[in-house]
Amino acid sequence: TDMKADAKVLALAYDGEFCDVVSVDEDAKEDVLVVLDRTPFYAESGGQVADTGVIKTETATLKVLDCRKTGKGFYVHTCTLESGFVKAGDAAVACVDEETRKATMRNHTSAHLLQAALRMVLGNHVHQSGSYVDSERMRFDFTHFNAVTKEELEKVEALVNKAVLDALCVTVSEMSIEEAKKSGAMALFGEKYGDKVRVVKMGDFSTELCGGTHVSNTAHLGLFKIVSESSVAAGIRRIEAVTGTGVLKLM
Repeated sequence: TDMKADAKVLALAYDGEFCDVVSVDEDAKEDVLVVLDRTPFYAESGGQVADTGVIKTETATLKVLDCRKTGKGFYVHTCTLESGFVKAGDAAVACVDEETRKATMRNHTSAHLLQAALRMVLGNHVHQSGSYVDSERMRFDFTHFNAVTKEELEKVEALVNKAVLDALCVTVSEMSIEEAKKSGAMALFGEKYGDKVRVVKMGDFSTELCGGTHVSNTAHLGLFKIVSESSVAAGIRRIEAVTGTGVLKLM
């Protein structure tokens, strides 16, 4: 996935109003909304946080703090205008913060590996009931009726790390929902899927429907470490874990 794109500013909004131009006052201007005709930024969805980064025009530098996709398919970037002025129609270069995106991708890929490992160790009743992924950590909620024992957690962690060290290829393909079900892809209960879905496959270890961004090989995770396991609701457990540089920080 590309981390940089040439784009055009389609629209600007500030303080709840559309405007033709936004400029810096004495200080940087916060909460400037920018719509581009195309973007390399990942918009928050499926539990994965949006990319951060920078949008630059000839006259302005905007720090991107969030990106959301509207119902009509427009990508709206929430920015701080750090310098200069920006106007509708300006040519721009949009750059994603690469280190943050890569760390987020590692954590997202680990959520798929974790789900597969939990099903192997605890049984097929395990289903994801929510997740949250950013550059710092991965949080995974799943259905299970008892606390996960220390031995079970160790087995799960070992299975995920084996998948990491086995350097499994991660492939993403688009297919119909029927084809995806035939391929054994895990769907999220209660999610609405269109006719075409993205199937993310990690060797023979994991096959899931997912719209998020992933590493191209599980070896990129470096290592996987479970940080905590707890109960969040009746019959719902939560595991928090870290990968890559997160494991180094923990150590």
